[in-house]
Amino acid sequence: MNPLLTVNNVKLTIENKPILKGVNLVVRKGEIHAILGPNGAGKSTLASLIMGINDLKEPTEGEIIFKGKILNGLEIYERARLGLTLAWQDPARFEGITVEEYLKISGKDNPELDVVECLELVGLDCSYLGRFVDETLSGGERKRVELASILAMRPELAILDEPDSGIDFVSMEDIANMIKTMRERGTTVLMITHREEIAEVADRATLMCDGKVVQTGSPKEVGEKFKTMCVKCEVRNPELVGGE
Repeated sequence: MNPLLTVNNVKLTIENKPILKGVNLVVRKGEIHAILGPNGAGKSTLASLIMGINDLKEPTEGEIIFKGKILNGLEIYERARLGLTLAWQDPARFEGITVEEYLKISGKDNPELDVVECLELVGLDCSYLGRFVDETLSGGERKRVELASILAMRPELAILDEPDSGIDFVSMEDIANMIKTMRERGTTVLMITHREEIAEVADRATLMCDGKVVQTGSPKEVGEKFKTMCVKCEVRNPELVGGE
């Protein structure tokens, strides 16, 4: 498969603190790629840097390339026009917009848009169409609506930051099926998670720790490395090995 997204030796320093320390990553067109790692590993920072949000438009060193175009310095709307989108771990509220309007705006360039189907795929029924995307929805409901908007949009690459966050009552199987549906409909998925159960749905997985890539391989191999390495991690838990 051809690479859709390439991260070349990306380093990021914020206030003299190194956050990303030479990250290399290739996401192939048409795959589900999981980035697995403990909290604080730099996963969400990398996602923000790829999307250009949170004032992270370019790395301190290195390049991020999407469809052969260098993203460094581009605005978020320019990246979105190229076919990139990101589902935040904590989804936003949109006062005065109904769920139906939100999904139709998201899917305005999708000629096959079916808003009811998008809701059903994330475990919501058509009664939500008239609800507003505001504080009347729970965090879990907003997260599902946001994921439905990704299905409506059909971007070339969707970055899902902790897709299971806030939706504990949805089974792992439901989440996995939704992500597979995204891929079946032409969306490459880059999934950020700290749970190896979620990473199992991926075609390939990358383990990150302390701002670095530790290993890339099959989800099973990377999941096993995550479980064995992160239990007694010298970086995250120095007290377990006699550090300070």
